[in-house]
Amino acid sequence: MPAPETTSHRLVLPADANHHGTLYAGSLLRYALEAAYASACRGAGPGANLMLRRVLALECRRAVPVGALVEIKGAVLQVRQGYLVVGVVGMPLPGHTLPWMDGLLGFVQVDAAGLPVDLPSPVETVGDAPLWQPLVTRLEKLVDVRGATADWISAGFGA
Repeated sequence: MPAPETTSHRLVLPADANHHGTLYAGSLLRYALEAAYASACRGAGPGANLMLRRVLALECRRAVPVGALVEIKGAVLQVRQGYLVVGVVGMPLPGHTLPWMDGLLGFVQVDAAGLPVDLPSPVETVGDAPLWQPLVTRLEKLVDVRGATADWISAGFGA
């Protein structure tokens, strides 16, 4: 059985807006991160201790006005040892057919010292559900993106 999707709803408030009266990019990132983290935690189970590792992709496709009630769906798309990637989709606004945003966010399971460890239990992915195919395709293109920690260490940091 594929992992469940999560659904979040947010009311875009004036505090979330830019000077044009639409959703500010920083607030959009917060919305996406909160939805993705909820999906990651739900997928990884109660023993999860997840930390955001990277934002692989985040696309804003439409301005969202103050007063809009937005719906964001999230699901685990990929799992590797102690790392998982969650996709988020801002469902189309009324009168529109395309998502207003979408993204891919990676989370790593960490121990009490903040070091990466294996996930506490197996995590199911959403599989091949049609909603997630555009993000799965994008993720396949990004599969070779690796962290830059080794680059920092070789530059003399962390020694």
